[in-house]
Amino acid sequence: MNKYKLTLYVTGKSSKSKKAIKNLNNLCKKVASDTYTLEIVDTLENPERAEKARVIATPTLVKEFPLPAKRIVGDLSNEKKLLISLDLPPVPEPDTEEVKQ
Repeated sequence: MNKYKLTLYVTGKSSKSKKAIKNLNNLCKKVASDTYTLEIVDTLENPERAEKARVIATPTLVKEFPLPAKRIVGDLSNEKKLLISLDLPPVPEPDTEEVKQ
């Protein structure tokens, strides 16, 4: 599997920023494990990075690799939509079968 290069643009330590970071980290750990790099860019500290990337709303996730590049705006709480948008495999369902003795 190709290594995913993700950049998440946030604004400070707002609740939306914290939620997006948490949601993305949780999803990547479930699905991509060690197949991704994630850079978090605070637009308050690095406004030039946001301008260069043409980010006008935060939080914004940019999938830079593998191509095609994609952008997702919001708190990243819709896991199913995020998986589809990033071209990631579905999250494995927990095994709900009871072990018979």
